[in-house]
Order: sequence, then structure tokens, then C-alpha cells
Amino acid sequence: MPAALPLGADYARLPDRLFVRVDPTPVRAPHALALNRPLATELGLDADWLASPEGVETLAGNRVPEGAQPIAQAYAGHQFGGWVPSLGDGRAVLLGEIATPDGPRDLVLKGAGRTPYSRGGDGRAWLGPVLREYLVSEAMHAMGLPTTRALAATATGETVWRERPLPGAVLARVARGHVRVGTFQYLAARDDTEALEALARHVVARHYPDAADAFDLLDAVLAAQARLVAGWMGVGFIHGVMNTDNTSISGETIDYGPCAFLDGYHPDTVYSSIDRGGRYAYARQPDIAAWNLAQFAGCLLPLMGERDAALDRAQAAVDGFAARVRDEWRATFRAKLGLATPQDGDDALIERLLALMATGRDDFTRVFAGLADGTARARVTDMDGFDAWAADWQARRARDTGGPDTQEDRMRAANPQVIPRNHLVEAAIEAATQGDLGLFQAMFAAVTNPYTPDPTFEEPPLPGEEIEATFCGT
Repeated sequence: MPAALPLGADYARLPDRLFVRVDPTPVRAPHALALNRPLATELGLDADWLASPEGVETLAGNRVPEGAQPIAQAYAGHQFGGWVPSLGDGRAVLLGEIATPDGPRDLVLKGAGRTPYSRGGDGRAWLGPVLREYLVSEAMHAMGLPTTRALAATATGETVWRERPLPGAVLARVARGHVRVGTFQYLAARDDTEALEALARHVVARHYPDAADAFDLLDAVLAAQARLVAGWMGVGFIHGVMNTDNTSISGETIDYGPCAFLDGYHPDTVYSSIDRGGRYAYARQPDIAAWNLAQFAGCLLPLMGERDAALDRAQAAVDGFAARVRDEWRATFRAKLGLATPQDGDDALIERLLALMATGRDDFTRVFAGLADGTARARVTDMDGFDAWAADWQARRARDTGGPDTQEDRMRAANPQVIPRNHLVEAAIEAATQGDLGLFQAMFAAVTNPYTPDPTFEEPPLPGEEIEATFCGT
């Protein structure tokens, strides 16, 4: 095994109903597009080796490290509310786990070729979704939100056919884990209690070692998802496809498909081209998370003892999720207003500003970023309404702990200046398909320093530049 890429095979020791063993399909002419050297160092990997021809071939799937046990994971899921009993990794291969001081990290190759779960697909990815996930996931990490990470993007030298011929690519993705609500659903639907118990033990050992039983596991996952979804709301992120198979048990953002960040704010905003009913609109994300977690709770019932008592207790836990995510939301937006301590009336103050912004579809990121430097008023449509709100905000600030400097520091730390703007992501992808990675590289530098002003990347789209629909790319 190359010393530069030592991999464990923890998941591959679980019951074999949970995966199939499959090697990545080699590609014709792999070459590096991007390598996340800081992440490689954080993982204890040799970045120079990863950039070498042998490393690039490994990241493309042409070489399997000695000792690795590549697998495609099985799972089921509710997709837009409709039950699909068998899904699984149709274009991703889990190479294994990297040992780090903070625990193991999965290494997955996305776009690695067909698996038994491909359902007629080619198992490949084209360049656009790979670069989108690379940019957006690393921006999320830089903003402090739990997320899968992008280790490398590798061109394949092959053509992928979607609506038109497109350049192929493979994303090397790192995560705390890839177990999903849908993984538990896959086993629960088959009444496979033995494998459910094994999977639950794996999740507890890896993610929630303080969980003494299935109730504790449910509670821990509820808490992690509440923090995650409130964090999404705080940066104006719309996942776009919050199916149960895209809901990570570890509490990380996973499966960036038709995702997007808000430009003009409105609670009903949808970008995903496949979300025609608005199921996963911005403001519905807490409710959908609760729905998904109710499915998870149902899967755990066989592990919770006497069914009637377990059902009552699990239902109470899920019913408490709304208050839990609301508390996290309140804390997130209170920080965005520079406030340290909770007080009565905070919800109304936050919601008044959001309602004012919704009326004019004012830019979510720029308005909040402008609160610290006094430019927010110029960024809203209803300036008189903002003045009335700001008077109440200033009175509330006067009642808070800490002086204005402390409050402004808090706002600057909670309100990014730069997000991966939809129109700029698309421009970077389009340039990359023509062989020019300059805009992608510049944008990556900007979005991974999101609290530093950058005039090139912080401004909202001009009229005619708006992106109204985003796509999965599968």
C-alpha cells in the first residue's frame, strides 16, 4: 500500500447486505484539475504524492490502493416524498477510511463508473457538478457548517453524454461518514433487525460514542440535524433535494446537486429544476428535516424495546425537533444581528427584517453583511421600513451585553461577505469546459475566505445574470 494513502475498511466489515464490492472503472486519460492541499495536510496525506501521476491515477479510480476494499453502499429513500425501496451508490465508490486524529474519514470517488445500483445510468459525472460541489462544499466548510469535503477534482479525458457531450470528471470526496437515513430505511423495510443493530453500533462508535441506546442515538441525530439546518438558513443555503437518502446521520451537508445560495431573499425561493412543487423551498427546510427524521425514528423502533412505549417516546422526540431547530435558528440569526443574549421579542425582530427583505427580494447576503458597516439601508428596497426596524434594532442592541465594537465583531463573524453566487459558479463551470480554470481558481480562493470582502465575487447578479434553475447533473 502506498504510504501516502493508507485506508481502512471499517464499513466493509458490516453485514454484506449493506453494500456490494466493486472497483472504480478506469478512465482513459486522467489529469488533475484541483487538489485541496490544506485538506490533504489536515488528513495526514502526502499532497505531493496525490499530485503525482500515481496519485492522480488513484484519485481518478485507475489505481486501487493495496489493501483497500472498494464498495458501493446500499440504501433506500423517500425522494420528493415517494418511497423508493432500493437506491444505492450508482456512481460513487467508497475506497475506504482515512485514519485521522479526529476519527476516520471516508474517501469516496464520485463519478467512478457503473455499480449494481446505477439503474441504467453510466455511473459517471461531468465536469460541472464536480466543480460545483468542490466550490460549494469548501465554501460551506469555510463558513463553519458541517459538510463533506472536496479533496480533489480529476478530469477523465472522456466524454459524458447528458443533453450534450460534456467533459468527464471524478470528485474525491471526504466525509465523517456516508450513512444516511435511507441506509437505515433500506434495512428496516426488509425487517433486517440484525443488520440494523450492526449499523446502529457502527454509527454510535463512529459518531456518537456517548449514546447508550437507540433513544440516545435518535436524540443525537436530531440535535446534529437541528444545528445543520439552522446553519443553512443562516447563510441562505437551499439544499434543493432533501430526500431521506441525502440526509446524513453524521449531521453533515451531503450530496450537493441542484443546491444554491439565495440572491434576492424570499422564503418560498426554489432553484432546483426538479423541485416543481417547492417541497424543498428555503423556508420549508426545517419542516422537511423533521419529516426525514421521523422516518429515521421509525427505523429505530425495532431497537427500542416494547413497541407501544418506544413509539410514544420516539414520537415525542421527533415532535420536539421543531422547537430544537427554532432555538438553533434563533441563536444563528441573533448572532447575525450582533446580539449575544436572548431576550423576549428577538424572534419578532428577526422576522420583521426578513419580511422587509422579502417584499423587495433584497439580497440576503449583502443586507446582513451591511449591518456591521452601516450599508444595509442602501441595500434594501423599503428604506423607510428599514429605518423603523433599525430604530428598534438599535434599542435592542443597547440592552444587550457588550459594546458596539463587540457586536460588530459578532456580526462580521456571522455574516459572510462572499458566497458561491449561482451565476458565478455557472460562469466558472462554463469557462472550465473550455479548458480555462482561472475563474474557478479565483472563485475558490474567494469563497474559502468568506468573511473577507472581495469586490469581484461579493456583489449580486446584475439584471439578466440571475440563475433561476439549478440542475442535478446526473
